Amino acid sequence: MSAAPRPAIVVEDDWFLRIIGIVLDPATSRERIDAFADFFSCDLPDFRGWVQDVRAKVSCLYPANVQLVDSEAAYRDALPQADAVVIESLRVGSAELAAAPRLRAVQKFGAITRNIDLAACGARGIPVLTLRRRANIACAEHAMALMLALARKLTRVAGRVSIDQLRGAGFAPKLYDRRHTAGSNWARVGGLDILSGATLGIIGLGEIGRELATRAAAFGMRIVYHQRQALPAEEVTRWHAEYRPFEALLAECDWVSINVPGNPSTRHIFDRTAFAHMKPGARLVNVARADVVEREALIDALASGRLGGFALDPLYEAPGRGDDPLLAFENVIITPHLAAQPRFNALNDMRDLLTNLEDNLK
Repeated sequence: MSAAPRPAIVVEDDWFLRIIGIVLDPATSRERIDAFADFFSCDLPDFRGWVQDVRAKVSCLYPANVQLVDSEAAYRDALPQADAVVIESLRVGSAELAAAPRLRAVQKFGAITRNIDLAACGARGIPVLTLRRRANIACAEHAMALMLALARKLTRVAGRVSIDQLRGAGFAPKLYDRRHTAGSNWARVGGLDILSGATLGIIGLGEIGRELATRAAAFGMRIVYHQRQALPAEEVTRWHAEYRPFEALLAECDWVSINVPGNPSTRHIFDRTAFAHMKPGARLVNVARADVVEREALIDALASGRLGGFALDPLYEAPGRGDDPLLAFENVIITPHLAAQPRFNALNDMRDLLTNLEDNLK
């Protein structure tokens, strides 16, 4: 009896989606497997053991022919043989469905399906699977942590509890007259803030922006957003957000969070003009790509006091430099590309994605 043909899975080429090939396709190179084993080693010493464990859970899928596609043309060429597609930004519409007679499942690498014609897939009986990515949740949590750290000046006060330590950090600690007053903040740290009641502007209400909006609303923040196309009002209601033009958002907000992809259209959208429109003293958090913010304009906005604080993950360059002028500002927090961590976010996402496909391709 001849072996059943291997399923053919067409995958949009993404750093993390390459793991699908490692798990399912025996033709994946040893070099790639070694590179990912090193990539995950800080959280998962035995990556190959993890791969074997996932293969055992998706025995109907393994082995498979996995084709990574990095362009629309390559995607179209691969569709006629596809049993399933895994996509992030590529479309699935009537034309793509017509070109894919064998297609049995569409997996979105994310939760927003605006690039997928759900009605057309439903008419063909093709399930559309989604994934609420843990890495996006982690990025939103990291953005909240950075805002809280700026608001509470945590990087300046953490671990500084003695008079000498606090004076060394620029404060003038002195106990209060406890016969009359309470004793809180005897360190006399001025300028502390809370998030509740503040207005947060989210640039890009996509996967991460929506996760951030959910958390910010729980903190009692008022939320406005901007992106190239405003979302339908009934959709935005669940994210507690109101649309604003870009410059109007900047002028209104106490906090601004950048959550857009890094590409030529978003490079330096925060330039000198944007900083000039920001509300004086507002704080900016960037967990997207560093070059969305023009570096020299940022330094000038901080030096002038126009910008009340800045937080960044990832860096402008990796590894960073100890003499980076941004580090000289007390109201700047920079972390070394940690927002999406731990690595198990990606590993668990890939495990769930593959088991979803397994259930729908049996």
